[in-house]
Amino acid sequence: MNPAELKRRFGDKLSFHGAIDIQQTLPYGKPEDVRAEVRSRIKMLGRGGGYILCSTHNIQPDTPIENILAMYDEAKKAS
Repeated sequence: MNPAELKRRFGDKLSFHGAIDIQQTLPYGKPEDVRAEVRSRIKMLGRGGGYILCSTHNIQPDTPIENILAMYDEAKKAS
């Protein structure tokens, strides 16, 4: 699903939860890839409020701890 389109259509009615990819970005990306995705999702879904940043589902065991820390660190920088 296109997060930008969902925000445009429903952002005044819904809150969004997740949107950080657990199939590619978190397990296989570099920490900077994770940071870039976090910045993108905050910019896209956080505009005007209504976004809870987290992974799309449970973080899997093959996810490097550096990527998990990068996700939370980047979110903290944005707050």
